[in-house]
Amino acid sequence: MLGTAAAFALIWALAFPVQAAVQGDPVSYETAVASGLGVESTEAPDEGSDSGMAGLTAEQQALMDEEADWTARVNLYHAGGGGATGNDSLGCRPIPMRTMAVDPRYIPRRTRLFIPETVGMRMPDGTLHDGYWYASDTGGAIKGQKIDLYTGHGRGSMRPAMRFNQRRLTLVDAGRFEGCPPSWDAQPSQTLMASATVIAGSN
Repeated sequence: MLGTAAAFALIWALAFPVQAAVQGDPVSYETAVASGLGVESTEAPDEGSDSGMAGLTAEQQALMDEEADWTARVNLYHAGGGGATGNDSLGCRPIPMRTMAVDPRYIPRRTRLFIPETVGMRMPDGTLHDGYWYASDTGGAIKGQKIDLYTGHGRGSMRPAMRFNQRRLTLVDAGRFEGCPPSWDAQPSQTLMASATVIAGSN
Protein backbone atom coordinates (compact mmCIF):
# COMPACT_ATOMS: atom_id res chain seq x y z
CA MET A 1 0.00 0.00 0.00
CA LEU A 2 1.20 3.46 -0.91
CA GLY A 3 1.65 6.02 1.80
CA THR A 4 -0.25 9.30 1.57
CA ALA A 5 2.82 11.25 0.42
CA ALA A 6 3.68 8.67 -2.23
CA ALA A 7 0.11 8.59 -3.52
CA PHE A 8 0.04 12.38 -3.77
CA ALA A 9 3.37 12.38 -5.63
CA LEU A 10 2.06 9.80 -8.10
CA ILE A 11 -1.12 11.80 -8.75
CA TRP A 12 0.95 14.97 -9.17
CA ALA A 13 3.30 13.28 -11.62
CA LEU A 14 0.37 12.00 -13.70
CA ALA A 15 -1.28 15.42 -13.70
CA PHE A 16 1.88 17.39 -14.47
CA PRO A 17 4.37 15.13 -16.30
CA VAL A 18 6.63 18.02 -17.30
CA GLN A 19 7.24 18.96 -13.68
CA ALA A 20 7.84 15.32 -12.75
CA ALA A 21 10.46 15.05 -15.47
CA VAL A 22 12.50 17.86 -14.01
CA GLN A 23 12.28 16.32 -10.54
CA GLY A 24 10.98 19.27 -8.51
CA ASP A 25 12.69 22.04 -10.48
CA PRO A 26 10.65 25.23 -10.85
CA VAL A 27 8.15 25.19 -13.70
CA SER A 28 8.64 27.93 -16.28
CA TYR A 29 5.82 30.29 -17.13
CA GLU A 30 5.53 28.82 -20.64
CA THR A 31 5.39 25.26 -19.29
CA ALA A 32 2.76 26.18 -16.72
CA VAL A 33 0.60 27.85 -19.36
CA ALA A 34 0.98 24.89 -21.73
CA SER A 35 -0.04 22.42 -19.01
CA GLY A 36 -2.89 24.57 -17.70
CA LEU A 37 -1.24 24.99 -14.29
CA GLY A 38 -2.77 27.87 -12.35
CA VAL A 39 -5.75 28.30 -14.65
CA GLU A 40 -8.78 29.52 -12.73
CA SER A 41 -12.28 30.16 -13.92
CA THR A 42 -14.19 33.00 -12.36
CA GLU A 43 -17.74 34.09 -12.87
CA ALA A 44 -18.42 37.39 -14.59
CA PRO A 45 -18.93 40.19 -12.04
CA ASP A 46 -22.49 41.03 -11.16
CA GLU A 47 -23.22 44.35 -12.86
CA GLY A 48 -25.87 46.53 -11.31
CA SER A 49 -28.85 44.95 -9.62
CA ASP A 50 -31.62 42.48 -10.40
CA SER A 51 -33.78 45.35 -11.62
CA GLY A 52 -31.22 45.98 -14.37
CA MET A 53 -31.92 49.01 -16.47
CA ALA A 54 -35.59 49.37 -15.53
CA GLY A 55 -36.73 52.91 -14.83
CA LEU A 56 -33.99 54.81 -16.66
CA THR A 57 -34.72 58.43 -17.49
CA ALA A 58 -34.44 59.58 -21.10
CA GLU A 59 -31.12 61.22 -20.25
CA GLN A 60 -29.74 58.08 -18.62
CA GLN A 61 -30.79 55.97 -21.60
CA ALA A 62 -29.15 58.40 -24.01
CA LEU A 63 -25.94 58.32 -21.96
CA MET A 64 -26.05 54.51 -21.86
CA ASP A 65 -26.13 54.49 -25.66
CA GLU A 66 -23.19 56.90 -26.07
CA GLU A 67 -19.60 55.90 -26.71
CA ALA A 68 -17.25 56.35 -23.77
CA ASP A 69 -15.43 59.68 -23.60
CA TRP A 70 -12.83 58.20 -21.26
CA THR A 71 -11.89 54.90 -19.69
CA ALA A 72 -10.13 54.66 -16.36
CA ARG A 73 -9.00 52.17 -13.74
CA VAL A 74 -10.98 52.52 -10.52
CA ASN A 75 -9.69 52.69 -6.98
CA LEU A 76 -12.11 53.03 -4.05
CA TYR A 77 -11.42 55.33 -1.12
CA HIS A 78 -13.23 56.13 2.11
CA ALA A 79 -13.10 58.38 5.16
CA GLY A 80 -11.61 57.20 8.44
CA GLY A 81 -8.84 54.73 9.21
CA GLY A 82 -6.26 56.55 7.12
CA GLY A 83 -8.69 57.22 4.29
CA ALA A 84 -9.96 60.57 3.06
CA THR A 85 -10.12 63.46 5.52
CA GLY A 86 -11.60 66.93 5.21
CA ASN A 87 -12.99 68.54 2.09
CA ASP A 88 -12.27 67.73 -1.53
CA SER A 89 -10.16 69.89 -3.86
CA LEU A 90 -13.13 72.20 -4.55
CA GLY A 91 -13.62 72.75 -0.80
CA CYS A 92 -16.74 70.58 -0.82
CA ARG A 93 -17.73 67.88 1.62
CA PRO A 94 -17.22 64.55 -0.20
CA ILE A 95 -20.51 62.86 -1.01
CA PRO A 96 -20.53 59.04 -0.74
CA MET A 97 -21.05 57.33 -4.10
CA ARG A 98 -20.95 60.71 -5.87
CA THR A 99 -17.51 62.28 -5.36
CA MET A 100 -14.79 61.21 -7.77
CA ALA A 101 -11.10 62.12 -7.70
CA VAL A 102 -9.45 62.57 -11.08
CA ASP A 103 -6.27 63.72 -12.79
CA PRO A 104 -7.51 67.10 -14.10
CA ARG A 105 -5.15 66.83 -17.07
CA TYR A 106 -7.13 63.77 -18.20
CA ILE A 107 -10.66 64.53 -16.94
CA PRO A 108 -11.40 68.18 -16.13
CA ARG A 109 -12.58 68.99 -12.64
CA ARG A 110 -16.27 69.91 -12.45
CA THR A 111 -17.13 67.29 -15.06
CA ARG A 112 -20.37 65.46 -14.35
CA LEU A 113 -19.77 61.86 -15.37
CA PHE A 114 -22.00 58.92 -16.10
CA ILE A 115 -20.55 55.46 -15.43
CA PRO A 116 -22.88 52.87 -17.02
CA GLU A 117 -21.44 49.99 -15.00
CA THR A 118 -22.58 51.59 -11.73
CA VAL A 119 -26.22 52.03 -12.79
CA GLY A 120 -28.40 49.89 -10.55
CA MET A 121 -25.69 49.27 -7.91
CA ARG A 122 -27.59 48.65 -4.68
CA MET A 123 -26.39 50.97 -1.94
CA PRO A 124 -26.55 50.36 1.84
CA ASP A 125 -29.88 52.16 2.22
CA GLY A 126 -31.45 49.99 -0.48
CA THR A 127 -31.60 52.66 -3.19
CA LEU A 128 -30.10 52.04 -6.60
CA HIS A 129 -27.28 54.11 -8.03
CA ASP A 130 -28.20 56.23 -11.04
CA GLY A 131 -24.70 56.18 -12.57
CA TYR A 132 -23.81 59.86 -11.98
CA TRP A 133 -20.48 60.84 -10.42
CA TYR A 134 -18.80 64.23 -9.97
CA ALA A 135 -15.14 65.06 -10.63
CA SER A 136 -14.60 67.31 -7.63
CA ASP A 137 -11.43 65.91 -6.11
CA THR A 138 -7.83 65.28 -7.11
CA GLY A 139 -4.90 63.39 -5.63
CA GLY A 140 -1.15 63.19 -6.03
CA ALA A 141 -1.29 59.47 -6.83
CA ILE A 142 -4.05 59.86 -9.42
CA LYS A 143 -2.31 60.21 -12.76
CA GLY A 144 -3.68 59.66 -16.23
CA GLN A 145 -6.31 56.99 -16.71
CA LYS A 146 -7.06 56.45 -13.03
CA ILE A 147 -9.97 57.59 -10.90
CA ASP A 148 -10.83 57.26 -7.23
CA LEU A 149 -14.47 56.78 -6.22
CA TYR A 150 -15.42 57.95 -2.73
CA THR A 151 -17.68 55.45 -0.96
CA GLY A 152 -18.30 56.97 2.47
CA HIS A 153 -17.06 56.40 6.03
CA GLY A 154 -15.11 53.25 6.91
CA ARG A 155 -14.01 50.23 4.91
CA GLY A 156 -17.50 48.76 5.06
CA SER A 157 -18.76 51.59 2.86
CA MET A 158 -16.77 50.15 -0.04
CA ARG A 159 -18.72 46.87 -0.08
CA PRO A 160 -21.41 47.83 -2.65
CA ALA A 161 -18.77 49.05 -5.14
CA MET A 162 -16.06 46.50 -4.40
CA ARG A 163 -16.66 44.63 -7.65
CA PHE A 164 -15.48 47.74 -9.52
CA ASN A 165 -12.23 48.16 -7.56
CA GLN A 166 -9.16 47.93 -9.83
CA ARG A 167 -11.33 47.46 -12.91
CA ARG A 168 -11.33 49.66 -15.99
CA LEU A 169 -14.70 51.37 -16.38
CA THR A 170 -16.22 53.54 -19.08
CA LEU A 171 -16.99 57.20 -18.42
CA VAL A 172 -19.39 59.35 -20.40
CA ASP A 173 -19.31 63.15 -20.24
CA ALA A 174 -22.68 64.25 -18.84
CA GLY A 175 -21.87 67.97 -18.75
CA ARG A 176 -20.47 70.41 -16.21
CA PHE A 177 -21.62 71.17 -12.68
CA GLU A 178 -21.26 74.25 -10.51
CA GLY A 179 -20.93 74.38 -6.76
CA CYS A 180 -20.58 71.03 -5.01
CA PRO A 181 -21.78 67.54 -5.90
CA PRO A 182 -25.42 67.11 -4.83
CA SER A 183 -26.23 65.07 -1.76
CA TRP A 184 -28.49 62.06 -2.14
CA ASP A 185 -30.98 63.60 0.31
CA ALA A 186 -31.18 66.88 -1.58
CA GLN A 187 -31.45 65.29 -5.00
CA PRO A 188 -32.56 61.66 -5.02
CA SER A 189 -31.12 59.51 -7.78
CA GLN A 190 -34.56 58.90 -9.27
CA THR A 191 -35.08 62.58 -10.09
CA LEU A 192 -31.54 63.84 -10.76
CA MET A 193 -31.41 65.69 -14.08
CA ALA A 194 -28.74 67.79 -15.79
CA SER A 195 -30.49 71.03 -14.86
CA ALA A 196 -30.44 70.16 -11.15
CA THR A 197 -26.70 70.12 -10.59
CA VAL A 198 -26.21 73.71 -9.44
CA ILE A 199 -25.66 74.05 -5.70
CA ALA A 200 -25.12 77.44 -4.05
CA GLY A 201 -21.54 78.35 -3.25
CA SER A 202 -19.19 77.71 -6.17
CA ASN A 203 -15.40 77.96 -5.89
